[in-house]
Amino acid sequence: MDLATVGTTSKQQVPPPPQELTPVPWRPVSLIAAAMTLFLLALATRHGYHIDELYTRAASSHLAWGYVDQPPLVAIVAKVEIAVFGDNLFGLRVVPALLAAVAVLLAPLTARELGGGRRAQLLAASMAFASGLVMYTGHIMGTNNWDELSWITATWLLIRMVRTGDTRLWWAIGLVVGVGLTAKYLLVLLLLCLGAGLLVFGPRSVFRTWRFPAAVGVAAVIASPVLLWQITHGMPQLEMSAALSKALSTLSRSTFIPMQLLLIGLFLNPVWIAGLIALLRRPEWRPYRFVGWSYPLMVVVLLVVGGQGAYTTALQFVLLSAGAVVVDRWSRTAKRLLTIGSLTALNALSCAVLLLPVLPIDTYATNPVLKGLAIVQFDQVGWPEMTRQVSDIYRSLPEQEQQHTVVYGNHYGQAGAIDKWGPEYGLPVKAYSGHNSYADFGVPAPDKTTVITIGADRERFGKLFTSCEDRGAYHNDLPVSDDGQKFMVCRGPLKPWPELWKDLRWIGFQCPYTAEAITADSTKECD
Repeated sequence: MDLATVGTTSKQQVPPPPQELTPVPWRPVSLIAAAMTLFLLALATRHGYHIDELYTRAASSHLAWGYVDQPPLVAIVAKVEIAVFGDNLFGLRVVPALLAAVAVLLAPLTARELGGGRRAQLLAASMAFASGLVMYTGHIMGTNNWDELSWITATWLLIRMVRTGDTRLWWAIGLVVGVGLTAKYLLVLLLLCLGAGLLVFGPRSVFRTWRFPAAVGVAAVIASPVLLWQITHGMPQLEMSAALSKALSTLSRSTFIPMQLLLIGLFLNPVWIAGLIALLRRPEWRPYRFVGWSYPLMVVVLLVVGGQGAYTTALQFVLLSAGAVVVDRWSRTAKRLLTIGSLTALNALSCAVLLLPVLPIDTYATNPVLKGLAIVQFDQVGWPEMTRQVSDIYRSLPEQEQQHTVVYGNHYGQAGAIDKWGPEYGLPVKAYSGHNSYADFGVPAPDKTTVITIGADRERFGKLFTSCEDRGAYHNDLPVSDDGQKFMVCRGPLKPWPELWKDLRWIGFQCPYTAEAITADSTKECD
């Protein structure tokens, strides 16, 4: 792609006068968005629940204003979905699929604000459909669904406000930010980077209105219950962030650049990079330069703090929309348009294979390339098998002891699996875990004197119970991260459960591949 057409810099720093924009081709872009939702729903029940979805499902039965590792919005939405569609995987994934369609629609709207015509808007919608971001967040129910959408929406509104000079849009931005903060706190990173870009590169005039502090107030009011919960509970999110940074610091830095090239999709990298360069260099886009500069600023911040490369993806999505405008001007011949169409199709195919369950799970497990890249697939399988193996241990106990038995999962995915499939496998006991907010979902009753543990540390539990007996290990033919996790049967708690629970609570992160627990105080990192 010839990027020379991007343009040169200019000293203009004021918003351009409002211009007549090309109407949105609503029918075709709506069909693309609808196709995205139908595609995702068609694959919704393949493989199984993701580890985080098992946690979300459990959290939906224990609603609170906050959790150790996330705000409450996702749990609330899951509660509604279960009430409407029943306790099943398809129902849990309906909202993510619908939000994915909204993200697809926002792409042409962003391209339109940057002067993109009908074809540029169609390109933007098609590329959004083909992006890894939309496929991943549209498939799995979690905090990323709302987080990414709030990033994209807030940036689009800010671009529109700069173009039109209509500061009333601050109200909408405040609303989006407030709701976004009830889903994930990472939105603050985008706000800081966009704000720094506006202060340095302009137009700073958007801040010279009473509606800006009013919008801050709107966001603060909406998010106040979440923020107050964090404050009154000792800011556990800070400990969680420290643990996450500790667990992934080295891994994040070593994979940061590759992640930048894989998150949107390998074949669409030229497009979002072209959008970035155009925002930095094109004279007519100078008022929107703050968007372009927010990306390298965010990269620097994440590299310094050891943040994950995935955190930039929503901003790259906005750059992809800008790139669609650049590509539209570049692809004025049939050959170039065919090239863009082919790259978009290849991107859609590669992202679908890696991020969506389009292939049998055995194919992912036996193919050496897919086994290494499609890790997300293996976080959605193996949980029923683990529950069955725990049930076998439970049934091997004397009948009288079974009545006084509970199951303890070292991380929330294990406990969530027992909670979901336990009744199906004849395991009429409650699952507990000290991991993150699962520790707040209940403490065993005083008469529970036997515990079947999954992945627990023998030395630690040996100090808390009269005896601990090894009962083998979880085995799965698929390369799931929990494969090899040890089972134990521990008897005779040495302290009452409420006191014991203080020693079992932990805030941290489960490493990919190994399911090893990492806390802020750990000396280890994920390999």
